[in-house]
Amino acid sequence: MLLLDDLFKEYCFEIEVRGYTNRTIKSYRQSVNRMMIYLQKTHKITMLDEIKTKHLKSYFLHLKSKGRKESYINSIHRTIRSFFRYCEQEEYLTESENPVNNLSWIKQPNTLIETFNDGELRGMLNAYDAKTFLNCRNKVIIMALCDLGIRNFELCSLSSDNVMETTVKIYGKGKKERYIYISPMLKKFMIKYERLKNSYFRDRVIEYNNYFLSFTGRPLTLEAVERIVKLAGEKAKVRSHIRCSPHTLRHYFSQKQLELGADVYSISVLLGHESIDVTKRYLQSIEKQKIVHNAVKTSPLMNLTKGRTKN
Repeated sequence: MLLLDDLFKEYCFEIEVRGYTNRTIKSYRQSVNRMMIYLQKTHKITMLDEIKTKHLKSYFLHLKSKGRKESYINSIHRTIRSFFRYCEQEEYLTESENPVNNLSWIKQPNTLIETFNDGELRGMLNAYDAKTFLNCRNKVIIMALCDLGIRNFELCSLSSDNVMETTVKIYGKGKKERYIYISPMLKKFMIKYERLKNSYFRDRVIEYNNYFLSFTGRPLTLEAVERIVKLAGEKAKVRSHIRCSPHTLRHYFSQKQLELGADVYSISVLLGHESIDVTKRYLQSIEKQKIVHNAVKTSPLMNLTKGRTKN
């Protein structure tokens, strides 16, 4: 008989061992803890072997009744699945006893994830000049997110030692490493940034080796990068329904790679996805968006008017 509270503490150490980011660890802890609180309050469950598939379904229905979106519920499902998979790996549960094995994912509506157009991206790149350390840093951040397709936490944790002449070494989820090519245009502004950074911190001892630093010489936070991108979007007058975030720049990178002829496998490697299936789901909305936009070329009425219909 295993208490859920004891298992929760054990699992929290497990996800730290896996090398997840602090933000991911916090999210996993909160998700599993909230599930346990619900099971205890609603079903009086405190032991692992008391949890059945019906209890987890009940929890998801509870989330849905609170207005949570399908994508949010599936993200919670993913976290909870990780917890029970750990219990199975440690042989606290058998495969047949694992309640998530009979749990289906909630069907999500097909939504188009729209990203920046080229004009908006140019405006965001021009939102910061390259004359001062902070402005040049912000400009290079926008360029790197756009041209490398890296995640926000990957940018914040990027070490100066991992920035080479023509490539950068990125440590993604689970500390998995990958290499991405630095284009000549990005490299040009990186050189400017490095020169301004060295000058800015010339008379100070810097304790951190992060490539991107705050004005105090500390590593940038995820929130700081989000503000930099958001402000660039405001200056560029990006359409109001487009979310100005680092993740949207990652979508822009994916879209342009696809448009310029890259295959799905190559994009998967560059994005650092665990499998090509993840990339296919990631690009699905982009493909649908392209179909919608190209539909005007095959519009029956537009093609009919080319022949000039009579009144």
